[in-house]
Amino acid sequence: MTHSTTTEPRRARRAESGGGRRRTQRGRRRWGRIVLLGLLIVLLAGGGAGYWLYSGLDGNIKGVDLNEALGDDRPEKLPTAGQNLLVLGSDSRAGDNADLGTGKVAGARSDTALVVHIPEGRQQAVAVSIPRDTLVSRPECTAADGTDHAAADRVMFNSVYSLAGPACVVKTVEKMSGVRMDHYVEIDFAGFKGLVDAIGGVTVTVDEPIKDSSSGLDLSAGTHKLDGTESLAFVRTRHGVGDGSDLGRIGLQQQFLIALLSEIKRQDLLGSPTKTYQIADTLTSALTTDSELASLTSLADFARSMNGVDPATMETVMLPVAYDTQDPNRVVPADPQAAQLWEAVRSDSEIPESAKKSPATGG
Repeated sequence: MTHSTTTEPRRARRAESGGGRRRTQRGRRRWGRIVLLGLLIVLLAGGGAGYWLYSGLDGNIKGVDLNEALGDDRPEKLPTAGQNLLVLGSDSRAGDNADLGTGKVAGARSDTALVVHIPEGRQQAVAVSIPRDTLVSRPECTAADGTDHAAADRVMFNSVYSLAGPACVVKTVEKMSGVRMDHYVEIDFAGFKGLVDAIGGVTVTVDEPIKDSSSGLDLSAGTHKLDGTESLAFVRTRHGVGDGSDLGRIGLQQQFLIALLSEIKRQDLLGSPTKTYQIADTLTSALTTDSELASLTSLADFARSMNGVDPATMETVMLPVAYDTQDPNRVVPADPQAAQLWEAVRSDSEIPESAKKSPATGG
């Protein structure tokens, strides 16, 4: 299925018709649902009947002790509030990621962020997407190397990771939402590239040529089978599509992940122990979780606890945001919609329609 890779400038987006707004909302929900389904595939790959065959991969997973890092200054955990999982995709350029054509920016940032809420009873999940250029108040944090960072206002959300690490991202999300995160899952670029190579590539079709010197992507119009490095460039490119903003990149990400999941389904990878092992080895090497999930056994147990969740019923919303009045290239949480959204997650209740409206997208 081919999706348009052309996007309008922000000013034009603000003036979209009601039909255009509805399309934007549907696309945003589809994107979040695809990401969440991908997460479930990762978890369920380790949670099958033969997960014990892969127990030797436990050492691949890196763990973060959130309780030790964050202490007691956290939102209260309500006994009937379900489970909350912070999912990050990091754009680290270090180690195995150094030669992936992802640019020369030092350090790493949280390129994708989802707060996944799994209600009590594990019936229907909700994923809240936090735009990476949202301006937030970062609380006082201590990095893994012991460096203390003072609290700061009006910092970009995706910069928190590079400054102080994953625990500070969790703390920032908890402060802005009032929602306690039970678990943390992060995957970096190397895992993404390895997944595509493990399944033998992913086929995409583009209507127009894409040439981006920053990502290294150079595709003619037509159908292409992309390897891991090319796929990474495809989902990272933005200068060669649309108006050069993140809007075009999101469109490519939607298209690619649909193609990726279609390829996984076509190959029945989860029914092949050899393929599953390759994927599990690749992903666990690029996976960081909270210490409670940092083993295949724990991931399998968590996956089995989600067996009642039907991906078809999952709801995905974007954190309601508005353009910042001082910097139109940045957004800020929009109240009262954002407050209503987080309150619904905290109380394990249905998200009201008013909390799904984002002034920045005209929704």
